[in-house]
Amino acid sequence: MKAEVEKVIKEIQPSLRADGGDIELVDVTEDGIVKVKLKGACAGCPFSMMTLQFGVERYLKARIPQVKKVMVVG
Repeated sequence: MKAEVEKVIKEIQPSLRADGGDIELVDVTEDGIVKVKLKGACAGCPFSMMTLQFGVERYLKARIPQVKKVMVVG
């Protein structure tokens, strides 16, 4: 599943980079938890959690049903 998640993350990156941010996949657990690191403008943005939940998480869940949650680490 990690390869699938990595592919979808690459699809999301251009949108985040357009706003000066970025996202990096850190890990995918066996129980469907995707761990990511926010970079650039996303790291300090007050709206980053909304972007993560309503953008990244929703998109990943729609594309990969095994994904249960997306969380920021590091």
